[in-house]
Amino acid sequence: MAFPLAASSSRPFIGHHPFKFVAHPSPFAPSCLLPGTSLRNSTNFPTRRRLRMESQSCCSSFPDATSADLDVYSAGLIREEDLLIVGPGVLGRIVAEKWRLENPACKIFGQTVTTNHHDELLKIGITPSLRDSKTTHKFPYVIFCAPPSQTVDYPSELRLAASKWSGEGSFLFTSSTAVYDCEDNGWCSEDSPVLPIGKSPRADVLLKAENEVLEVGGCVYYAMELADCLDFQYSSSKGAHLYWLEKGTVDSRPDHILNLIHYEDAASLAITILKKQLRSRVFLGCDSHPLSRVELMDIVNRSRKFNKTFQGFTGTSGPLGKRLSNLKTRAELGWEPKYQSFESFLGL
Repeated sequence: MAFPLAASSSRPFIGHHPFKFVAHPSPFAPSCLLPGTSLRNSTNFPTRRRLRMESQSCCSSFPDATSADLDVYSAGLIREEDLLIVGPGVLGRIVAEKWRLENPACKIFGQTVTTNHHDELLKIGITPSLRDSKTTHKFPYVIFCAPPSQTVDYPSELRLAASKWSGEGSFLFTSSTAVYDCEDNGWCSEDSPVLPIGKSPRADVLLKAENEVLEVGGCVYYAMELADCLDFQYSSSKGAHLYWLEKGTVDSRPDHILNLIHYEDAASLAITILKKQLRSRVFLGCDSHPLSRVELMDIVNRSRKFNKTFQGFTGTSGPLGKRLSNLKTRAELGWEPKYQSFESFLGL
């Protein structure tokens, strides 16, 4: 499945997506910027306010990387289809697999905080390096999939990643729908309002990080893969439904709305955005078939594909969610998910 795309918005101040700055009157129009240009040098976009971080230090954000001399970017190595994945976890590895299928001659690089998974990355054809590895080379395609939980200054990590982008191809940041200003199970789409700065510390971090990306011409993609985000990606071996099934009974309210996307679809949408080489846009990934918690687990039980039966949710309080639709994303990008709904994934 897939999440809805955030289309261009028309809000010129902090706390709202800067899609408004697209000079074309239609939200579905192609990007007004040519590949390689940014908001800084384009006459089609007015100057945007930039969020200034309280701390400008990005080197202190992550634990010290001992292999600072690990420089895998030898002279002449970077080619026009090469890809850098910052945070090559589950989603990043699927993106790598699909990108290589479309670009067999490319090289794929993975930037990590530690060397813990470098052997795994090498086995699947991803050349690993540490965050602080020294390199003067820039990449035509960069996707940032690292969560904010690993750093005390998330926006600075986006600035660092942006400094490794050549300005050609695409720079894509996978963010979260937690920034949308909706907590009553209401509907949201690409141009729905986001939370104002100061209302939610978590959303503040994400919005400031998004601003760093959009200012240099990168794109934001709501892939909804945060540990504390109730919207989620899933597969046959991962997902909240499997956790709840294992628990049997969960102390959460049953009517909270979830938005879903299969990992394969999340990756295919990311690749579609990268290939379009758009500038300063926000996209949303979802299957546009939101479900309540109880509806989700009823589908799991009806599928008869599992050897356990979920008993139920017992909570009566807690926050509600939001219902997402990404019809604009699909229309603009010409993209459709392989799994149209969670039900179709389970063969119902």
